[in-house]
Amino acid sequence: MIHQFIFGAPKPGFTAQQFQDYWVNVHAVKFASKIKQIRQYLVDTRIPFDGDVGRPALPHQGIAEIWLRNAEEQLASLQSEEFLQGARLDEPNWAAFWSTIVVDTVAHELVPGPKPRPESWVKVTTLIKRRPGLPLDTYRKQSLESYAAAVAGLPGLRRHLHCHTVDGAYTFGEAGFDGVDQLWFDDVDALRAALSSAHHARRVKPELEAIADPAHVFSMTCKENWIIPGELV
Repeated sequence: MIHQFIFGAPKPGFTAQQFQDYWVNVHAVKFASKIKQIRQYLVDTRIPFDGDVGRPALPHQGIAEIWLRNAEEQLASLQSEEFLQGARLDEPNWAAFWSTIVVDTVAHELVPGPKPRPESWVKVTTLIKRRPGLPLDTYRKQSLESYAAAVAGLPGLRRHLHCHTVDGAYTFGEAGFDGVDQLWFDDVDALRAALSSAHHARRVKPELEAIADPAHVFSMTCKENWIIPGELV
């Protein structure tokens, strides 16, 4: 299964709210959801949070998360009439498509959460590039072992998903990002408490620094909007 992340930013003249409303209520429903190869689909809409990291801050105001069965079905989706004559043509109406970041991944659920998840939950999604000199296989191993073990101890954590960029992204060189990390909490206050906790400072932060390039770690905090629920993986 391919778990794809598409980070989107508003076109010039659109507010964050206009952008999110169009994405969730128009683009997702009228166009993207019609692509039959998509197994599951949600739109994460960004919410204000002063703990998001990255300099400069990500300009994106939402993330599409798309699940596809395999590379063959992904290719078929991109060649489909629903994409070429629908979703693709609609992009300039609302998105700064030149700022889009796309990361195809293989997901690893490290702390399971309930299915379905409460709508009130918040989720922080972090783009990660491994630190210079760290082999890719070492990054992947440590992210699922020592880093994951540290994250599991965060107070208030409800779910943890760590996703590795697919091997095909390295065919002609380095991928832009090596992983996407996702953490779920009851609300923004719970997220803030976790990030300001002693456990985060003493355990999680050092483990992240051991695998990540600090200049290429970017996060955004969102609420989930399910369009095609599927099995809620």
